[in-house]
Amino acid sequence: MPREVISTPNAPGAVGAYSQGIIANGFIFTAGQIPLIPGSSELRAGGIAAQTRQALQNISGVLQAAGSGMQNVVKTTVFLADIGDFAEFNAVYAEFFPQAPPARTTVAAGGLPAGALVEIEAVALLE
Repeated sequence: MPREVISTPNAPGAVGAYSQGIIANGFIFTAGQIPLIPGSSELRAGGIAAQTRQALQNISGVLQAAGSGMQNVVKTTVFLADIGDFAEFNAVYAEFFPQAPPARTTVAAGGLPAGALVEIEAVALLE
């Protein structure tokens, strides 16, 4: 099965040598999504809760463009600029995965792109 590039206006456009997402072998792999507002180069204001929500909405946009959705996410990797934001991040994250949440890795990572507080990537099943 050849790989397929996902491109959508419902998530921030790629600003480098990467794709918003790739479909391969029945899976969707998203690029790391920071809380940029689609169609702009503007970071979502409002702290870690608002930025987490935007990053997850961006992932949802990529998955929807591929014909899938958040209910099919099997793994996420989360990068937090400040691990002290974990509890507030986790509360918003749980809203997007209320039942049977995906496997997850969360790491503290300083210096995220554009000064973001969070970056999230996902692997999902293709419906």
